[in-house]
Amino acid sequence: MPTRFRLSAATSWTTEAGPGGTPLLFLGLLFWAFLLLPFAALLLHISWPALAREFSPVGLSPLAVSLLATAAATLVIVLAGTPLAWLLARGPGGVGRVVEALLVIPLLTPPLVIGLLLVYLYGPYSFLGHLLALVRVSATNTLWAVILAEIYEAAPYYIFAAQAAFSQVDPTVEQASLFLGVPPWHTWRRVTLPLAAPGLAVALSMAWARAIGAFGAVIVVAYYPHGLPVATWVALQEQGLPQALPLALLLILVALPFPLFTLWWRWRNRVPHQP
Repeated sequence: MPTRFRLSAATSWTTEAGPGGTPLLFLGLLFWAFLLLPFAALLLHISWPALAREFSPVGLSPLAVSLLATAAATLVIVLAGTPLAWLLARGPGGVGRVVEALLVIPLLTPPLVIGLLLVYLYGPYSFLGHLLALVRVSATNTLWAVILAEIYEAAPYYIFAAQAAFSQVDPTVEQASLFLGVPPWHTWRRVTLPLAAPGLAVALSMAWARAIGAFGAVIVVAYYPHGLPVATWVALQEQGLPQALPLALLLILVALPFPLFTLWWRWRNRVPHQP
């Protein structure tokens, strides 16, 4: 194997990029450090005894709410958003463009505004709110409300990322499977999904991280029960920054493992570069 392929990724990149490679690498690493600096400040200023208190039965309540609501919201997003993402990637051009353009609206709407709109749509005095009340479900200040708000905040991110993943799948591979007599559903399940899986893993990580950190819409429709983002804000307002930092770190610790696992899985299943 040539020597240049045994070099590290950064070294080979700078070598092949020419004279501009090193400055670009430096700027990239500088920006990487800039993004991580706030987390270094968090570790330097946090009260570790206060963090330990968050693992008491009372402190674990927001954690349980966040994990349960985010797991439910992510499941709904994946089950309903994956077919939509596939349709956007493979559907008719005119209809697909209209659907995609309209989907940008919830993506770009501020979460706080989404929360206000959800109150009008699902609140106790709305038509849908009355229908939900008939089955004893409330979309305000309940766990169901937290799940609903997280779905609205996170779903567009998953759908657009999953659309990009499906768009990377070569349509000729799917067509070859259909030509060989494989039914469309089995082709989608056995050909399309495995080929799009690395990109879908990234989309899933984005949905999880966006949902578990959802705050703007959640605090409008579901001040109670407190999840970790709302609990962090309440601690900041009532007790000050030192008491909010342990909850902030706890939120980061519970949000990271799943995205890191999906990234590890993606790296592990990445096709090696062929010279």
